[in-house]
Amino acid sequence: MAEVRVRFAPSPTGALHIGGIRTALYNYLFAKKYSGKFILRIEDTDKTREVEWAEDYIFESLKWLGIAPDEGVEEGGPFGPYRQSERSTIYRKYAQQLIEEGQAYYAFDLPEELVTMRENLKTAKASSLNYNAISRTQMKNSLTLSADEVKARINSGEPYVIRIKIPLKEEIRFQDMVRGWVVVQSSTLDDKVLIKSDGLPTYHLANIVDDHLMDISHVIRGEEWLPSAPLHVLLYKFLGWSDTMPEFAHLPLILKPDGNGKLSKRDAEKHGFPIFPIDWQEENGNRVSGFREAGYFAEAFLNFLALLGWNPGGENEIFSISEMIDLFSIEKINKGGAKFDIQKAEWFNGQYLRSKSNEELGNSLVDIASQKGIELNPNLAVEIATLLKDRVTFSNELYSKGLFFFKGPTTFNEDIVSKQWTKEATDILSTYSDALSEGDYQAEEEFKLCLKEIVEARGVKIGKIMPALRLALTGGADGPDLMGTMKIIGPRESGLRIKKAIEQLVDRIID
Repeated sequence: MAEVRVRFAPSPTGALHIGGIRTALYNYLFAKKYSGKFILRIEDTDKTREVEWAEDYIFESLKWLGIAPDEGVEEGGPFGPYRQSERSTIYRKYAQQLIEEGQAYYAFDLPEELVTMRENLKTAKASSLNYNAISRTQMKNSLTLSADEVKARINSGEPYVIRIKIPLKEEIRFQDMVRGWVVVQSSTLDDKVLIKSDGLPTYHLANIVDDHLMDISHVIRGEEWLPSAPLHVLLYKFLGWSDTMPEFAHLPLILKPDGNGKLSKRDAEKHGFPIFPIDWQEENGNRVSGFREAGYFAEAFLNFLALLGWNPGGENEIFSISEMIDLFSIEKINKGGAKFDIQKAEWFNGQYLRSKSNEELGNSLVDIASQKGIELNPNLAVEIATLLKDRVTFSNELYSKGLFFFKGPTTFNEDIVSKQWTKEATDILSTYSDALSEGDYQAEEEFKLCLKEIVEARGVKIGKIMPALRLALTGGADGPDLMGTMKIIGPRESGLRIKKAIEQLVDRIID
């Protein structure tokens, strides 16, 4: 196999959808699998829709995920520049070549004339409403105008576009690495614009020229580009590059959770989950949360994303990036769309969180607590993380779900109050509170033994008192090991919380 060179070529017209990130990931995995090159190219020819900060957003997203390009705008490389707006003279040269060889033509039609054309075709019940081999014969272009008139129009500065001249009857065939052979009749295609009236190329011409000049060996991109692939195959043929045309692989869509259509930003907002890799600022100033800011680990997000359309086989679902590289193959990409499942994404994050060391999670908790104005002893933070790590999905939950470690409860679970806050329980807890205030308990077993002696003296089983004890200490109905919790809170603070709960809930005691 010749050197593998793949590219991710986003347009800086908005935030990267997770479908785009998955495309970047698959390109990266494929390149690294074959010791090839992963190129980042910015396709910024649509200046009317370009967002000023979108390019930096692309760079930051890839950096967070660790998908580092080998060549690109920031990295440089032998095939630069890697920003299309800096390559405009290159595209003009090849567009001119197509015109001279009769494979493209100038078109001078005004927007309103194009609207009229389509209305006439609709009235005539034509099979196609496009600018194509049939309709172009009725329009203002260099195929219907004399050479002198074409020259005069251009010299006068009249706006024009350059369109590809699609053959009327030709079978276009290519083999897709995911979908097998694709066969399309040219009569179904329209004469796409290659050079716009502002002089910039469209995606169709620019990506073909760039892929050829950058020696791209494989084009791995989303399914939405499959209808354009026959046009691109024709362009390779017209430019004389058929022998070096890259192999195509069109990836399946990422679908809505119910599987009904492509996942969109609106769907994410409706269901309350992120769809962008990192926070995105919209042009109106609104910020849309990303996976990073929602608390996802980059490696967990990548693992989840990789399996949205790719199945390496076997029962294992947890893969490091190096394992994904070793296992990755285009042949194992599914043809059908993959349903987005945010619960699965959360599951992955929980798995990766539990694989972290207690020390690493403790350090995260110190940072989070500091942001909340709480200075937390690192050793204590490790103890809290150790207790909570099996009960949380995100690092920030070490603080939010462990808030009772830092301050006593001000509200209490009503269900426990109504069922477990009995006179017997409060009497036992009152005695336990006194013992805690007077003792110097350090180990979990010491806390447990003290309570056990009190309940046994009353002829009560310890399990009957535990819900009320947890309620007094945390305000909740469940949580981590209670004796471990008390060890962290300390005997005096534990005793004080029990006393306060008894005082606050004195009117709620049941028989």
